[in-house]
Parts: sequence; C-alpha cells; structure tokens
Amino acid sequence: MFYLSKTIVGFDHPGRVHRIRGALAAAALAVVALAVTPAATAVATTRLLDGDEIAAAPGPLALPHPPASEAPVLVAAADAAACPPLLRHTFNRLQTGEPQSLCQFQGKVLLIVNTASYCGYTHQYEGLEALYRKYRDRGLVVVGFPSNDFGSQEPGSNAEIAEFCRTTYGVEFPMFEKTTAGKLDTNPLYSALGARTGTRPKWNFHKYVVDRSGTRITSFASDVEPGSANLTHLLERLLADRPATAKG
Repeated sequence: MFYLSKTIVGFDHPGRVHRIRGALAAAALAVVALAVTPAATAVATTRLLDGDEIAAAPGPLALPHPPASEAPVLVAAADAAACPPLLRHTFNRLQTGEPQSLCQFQGKVLLIVNTASYCGYTHQYEGLEALYRKYRDRGLVVVGFPSNDFGSQEPGSNAEIAEFCRTTYGVEFPMFEKTTAGKLDTNPLYSALGARTGTRPKWNFHKYVVDRSGTRITSFASDVEPGSANLTHLLERLLADRPATAKG
C-alpha cells in the first residue's frame, strides 16, 4: 500500500533524488505498482506523512509466499527418476488432504506403521513420536497410515484421527489419510511391502523398516514396542549407513 503526500522522494539512479508532486506522484506510483513482477527491482517506499519527505534505497521487492506447510510437496523430474519403486506412490496427508509423493522421503530410513486410535497398542504412538524426534535429524521418518481393518478400531474421520493424534500424543511425524492395510489391493504401498517381505499386517501397529535405498525391508509384529532393543538397534545401524546419495 502506498501513502501519498505532497512530496514523494525516489531514486531514478544512485545518487540522484527527484521529487514528484501532486497528480504526477499518484500516476508514477500507479505505473510502478502495475509494472512490478516477482523478479523486478523497485523502490521500497516507506509511509509518507503529510509534509514529510521519506524514501528508501532501491532494492528487491519481497512478495509473500504461502506457508511451506500448506504447499503440496512436488518432486522434481530428476528426483522422481531416482526414486525407488517402493516409494513411487502418492497419498493425501491426514491433516490437510494435500496429495504428497512418498518420493520426498527417498534417502531416508522409514518406519511405516498402520495405526488405530482404539487399540491395545495405541499407546505406541508415544514411542513412535519419541523415535521420530530423537532420530529425525539423522534421517529417520516415521510414516503413519490409520486403518480400520483390524477390529474396527479406527472408525473416525480423518479430521477426528488427526485431532486425536495431535491432542493426545503430540504427533508430529507424517501421517496419511485413513487407508486399508489388510486389503492389499487397496493400498499399493502395503501390497509392495507384503510382497517384498512375505509378511502382511495381522493387527494394528505392524511395523516395516525400510533402509535408505528403499530396497531392504524388515518387518516387526504389532507387539514389538517402538523402544525395543531389536528395533532401535536396527534403526541405529541403518541411520549410520549414509550412502553418498542420502539426503537425510
């Protein structure tokens, strides 16, 4: 927003000051406003009060950007080509409904879990979040897929599930919309995980650990707690394996 006064001070080149008065000031500012593009360089004008003469030096015009959390994750063509086949799937985020490609996690160690809000293992959310916060800076991503397949223990809507996870366990790790982990023809990721390991989820909170290359997968049953020695030792070993292409 521009504030006009009797005198506007600007710069037509370094070191030269010009004054535009009255109607000419309004016309000049209108032209500047119409001509501005994100890459343009324009005069950064501060508020001008009646009788004052204030100007700022020319510089890049900063335009607002949408918050990163609201923007869909786009995968560049080169990254998509390098993405392991296991991750070449797109799902909607639980909290926003925005489609996101799992290729964004390539080069990371993944802990993929089918979750439920009313299960005897629901308390594992706490341990999963603890793992995520402890190891995410080293390249671990916990990925949650709510499912109502086992015991009908996830009956709520996506919004209800998201609110439960946030308020009860402070979940920050990525979660996707409610899916089907038991009917493998519905979720292509779980179909691939089952085929590659020979093990399919039999209950909520079954765990798959995927290495940075997206090729080595280890399966853990529902009763294996997130803080168990077998699981954490495997995560530590895989996180220590940092190939040159790893991004985490």
